[in-house]
Amino acid sequence: MHDFSFLNSKCAFPEPASAEKAALGLEHWLEATEAAGLSDLGKQSISDPHARKALEAIFGNSQFLTASILRDPNFTYKLLTTDPSQTLEGIIDGLNHHPTPSDWTTGNIKLAKHLKAPLTKCDSLIADALVDEKNRQQTQIELIASENIVSRAVLDALGHEITNKTLEGYPGARFHSGGRFADVTEQAAIDRAKELFGCEYANVQPHSGSQANLAVFFALLKPGAKILSLDLAAGGHLSHGLGANLSGRWFEAHHYGVNQETSLIDYDKVEKNAAEVSPKLLIAGGSAYPREIDFERMAAIAKKVGALFLVDMAHFAGLVAGGAHPSPLPHADIVTCTTTKTLRGPRGGVILSNKSDWQRKLQSAVFPGVQGSLHTQVIAAKAVCFGEALTPKFKAYAVQIKSNARTLAETLNGRGIHIVSGGTDTHLVLLDLSGQGLTGSTVVKILEVTNITSNKNPIPFDSPKPAEWVGLRLGSSAATTRGLEEAEFSELGDIIADLIMAAASGDTEPAIETARERCARLCTQFPLYT
Repeated sequence: MHDFSFLNSKCAFPEPASAEKAALGLEHWLEATEAAGLSDLGKQSISDPHARKALEAIFGNSQFLTASILRDPNFTYKLLTTDPSQTLEGIIDGLNHHPTPSDWTTGNIKLAKHLKAPLTKCDSLIADALVDEKNRQQTQIELIASENIVSRAVLDALGHEITNKTLEGYPGARFHSGGRFADVTEQAAIDRAKELFGCEYANVQPHSGSQANLAVFFALLKPGAKILSLDLAAGGHLSHGLGANLSGRWFEAHHYGVNQETSLIDYDKVEKNAAEVSPKLLIAGGSAYPREIDFERMAAIAKKVGALFLVDMAHFAGLVAGGAHPSPLPHADIVTCTTTKTLRGPRGGVILSNKSDWQRKLQSAVFPGVQGSLHTQVIAAKAVCFGEALTPKFKAYAVQIKSNARTLAETLNGRGIHIVSGGTDTHLVLLDLSGQGLTGSTVVKILEVTNITSNKNPIPFDSPKPAEWVGLRLGSSAATTRGLEEAEFSELGDIIADLIMAAASGDTEPAIETARERCARLCTQFPLYT
């Protein structure tokens, strides 16, 4: 028997604001106590008039307290069997502070105990979705060029309690107190980024590569200034002046393309375009250009027309870090990148430069220019990512990324599928499916059915309508992280080629079944996070 005798009429519990919520709460209370093996507690507390009144006061007035109580019936029993004055004080205090789950207590019992409850008990919808996503990653081969698989150490940093800390400003000059440990992580990220890329300045606060680019524009340009960048269909990026993007609305964007026969940047035409446009900023880099860029030539073009030179190396930053790709930093005025993709880190952006006299201007452009508080947990994860990229293992990884991409391109080309630009110097492989009479969208769907993920993409001189794009973009980074090497990428090339040919013939079922089996074997052979 449970003793609720102290909950007498002198305890003036507030009346429920909602009788319906109070009744529903009592039903859930019976279910929760039964599930916890405390059905006698549930039944006795409801049959006792004073305990029932206390529960109705909670269920009918406080959604937060209701959730806390239903998660932990043992806690609720302690609440209902402590000193009556403290019980009443705690309940009323909780009701008055609703809906903010502050750090109030009842006696020695922490009512903010909900903080300790695992996601599986708090939110089954999200918990189940995350379980399904983890299973999807395990059972699918990721060939989207902008994706990768972070280390367990990066995941640990992303899930750390440092995420609770709000900060603005920079290490040693914050607008909030309590940031000394966040200062350690951010300074480590800055120092490691500078060492990794051999530069004098690094800002690790941008929330994304696009925000890093926007901050650079904000620092160096006036609204309406002219910029010259690689056309989106030729492999550029939307944050380089696309009309739908802020960069295209605030600045006058012009674009250069590639040679129609080779799909390579025609530097003579870039120089001609620059002379005609007289841009304030010349941009190199993008999201689907698979070849190395002549940074030295581009820098010379920028200098000739009096423009600043920005390189967006979001896609190949990891290759630069690993020494497998030329660095733009000796030539560019400023460089931006993301920490995802080939760098294999968390989602975020970075700004790099050797112009130390621009530090104040760039710092102000990020905060308060385009951002407010920083993502402390992401910055900690960036520091971990940079630390990993400084190791010899990462250099070997960068080399393997390129080798795998080259193998994939050669295998597909050998099967009669046209590779844009004839090959790759990076992790990117861009397919032209026009020869098979297919769109990128069609092939993406077929590949996904067999558990290979990819994305449709425009290729040079493609249709302006996404539904009609004949390009398919593949990348080797994530699968290389998983452990696949040349032999496996050759097999992937054959699997993809078989599916493309089957789609072109109109008979896909046999090829799909075979591809599923082969992909399942590769996923089992190269598991994630084991």
